[in-house]
Amino acid sequence: MAKEKEKEKEKEKEKRGINLLALTGGAALVAVAVNLAISAINAKKSKNHKKKDLPGSSVRIKLSASEIHKLTDHIIAKSKEIYDLVASVPIEKATYLNVIAPLVELEAYQFPLVQSCLYPKMVSTCDDVRKASAYAEKELDSHFLACRKREDVYRVIKAFVERGEKSDLESKHFVRCLVKDFERNGANLTLSKKEELERLTSQIDELTFQYINNLNGDNSFLLFHESELDGMPREFIKSLEDIEGRKLKIALKSYNVSAVLEHCKIGATRKLVATSYGKRRGKENLDILEKLVQLRHKVARLLGYPNYADFALESRMARTSAKVFEFLEDISDNLTDLATRELNILKDLKRKEEGDSQFGMEDIAYYMRRAEEQQFDLDLGEVKQYFPFDLVLTGIFRILQDLFGLRFEETKDVEAWHESVRLFSVRDISSSELLGYFYLDLFSREGKYTHTCVLALQNGCLSPNGTRQIPIALVISQCPKQIDGSPTLLRFTEVVTLLHEFTHVELELIFV
Repeated sequence: MAKEKEKEKEKEKEKRGINLLALTGGAALVAVAVNLAISAINAKKSKNHKKKDLPGSSVRIKLSASEIHKLTDHIIAKSKEIYDLVASVPIEKATYLNVIAPLVELEAYQFPLVQSCLYPKMVSTCDDVRKASAYAEKELDSHFLACRKREDVYRVIKAFVERGEKSDLESKHFVRCLVKDFERNGANLTLSKKEELERLTSQIDELTFQYINNLNGDNSFLLFHESELDGMPREFIKSLEDIEGRKLKIALKSYNVSAVLEHCKIGATRKLVATSYGKRRGKENLDILEKLVQLRHKVARLLGYPNYADFALESRMARTSAKVFEFLEDISDNLTDLATRELNILKDLKRKEEGDSQFGMEDIAYYMRRAEEQQFDLDLGEVKQYFPFDLVLTGIFRILQDLFGLRFEETKDVEAWHESVRLFSVRDISSSELLGYFYLDLFSREGKYTHTCVLALQNGCLSPNGTRQIPIALVISQCPKQIDGSPTLLRFTEVVTLLHEFTHVELELIFV
């Protein structure tokens, strides 16, 4: 009996063991499934969230609208704190270390943060971010202008200058520009003149903001039958939106306008595109422009300048309007005859192709191209086949590498505001020293800044402890997007423009 009971117990154990094994195996499978799901989610997150940290960069990439507002408030608060600190220095104790150095350090610190707030208005894909960025620009401009008008800070800086403390040439230049900046903003005016200047500059700021917003918000376009676009490259025609299968839509953006003015054979089309582009928001902006001219003249006179041209040129290479006029008159004397001969060649070409219609500004680009084709027996449309985008970019890199001894390396998996944006590091080819970075945002898209330019995102400088802050630049352009998987081909003028802009990048990254 005892043996039978033991056997029954063993069978029970085996049964419980089997049940336990089944339960454990099921749990294990669930656990494995859960782990696989978590791994898949993490992998997806890892793929969608790119690395955010770029060594040596203080630039904030892909800020939301609320983050732009918060950063703007932080910049203004920090700036006010430093200016208050400088203003609190007793005049008799003003030195480079307690007056000038804090302002130098503030400028180096806040520049990439300011640009982090400003550049999104040119490239962001989100309308609310672009609006927040434009608002930040207005707020920051107003704040920095107010800082440069602070009489208490100006008084301390002037006291430092009058003490004659010895400093190096770079520091002397900074202080000289600083003093002049305060004076150009009215820091040394009487109270009544300061109030008048404040009123005038406030009106100018508001009108300027309206003028720019009017242009940025312009979405005007023209509709053409394909026959009215004779001469346009086939890929350009393919890129246009077809309205109800009857007409093609050309948005009045610079990259479209320049292409039409250079290639379209139909004079009436060129003229309509050119005049429509020139008249964008003309009704609103012409009134604004007239008011701005009058207000700027009043500001210049209030600050002791004969006119606004002399005020604007003082800090530039020419220095005075007299020098500009002298330069223009010299060019006119030497080039008028040659320009007249060349213009007559273009007029003759138009007469042969279009009859006796009047030659206008809208005809210059087209007939310059035609003259070059005839003179050099060259079809510039065919030349495009030799300038696919990737080959052009590689060629530009090689030219700059050979000229300046540089090495360009693409940095992958970095956060950016659009999937087409690329980032490159620039190194000295002999020492491998990191010289800086530049972002490339080169293809056209809705809501993006419509011209080609280079924007400094971070300034290159030496900090007080001797470490070097590396410069970071952004190249913005409007190259045509790839169509039907075909490589993007660039017009020769677009190649020249890109090479020109890259020289600005090298100036930003090397000569700092």
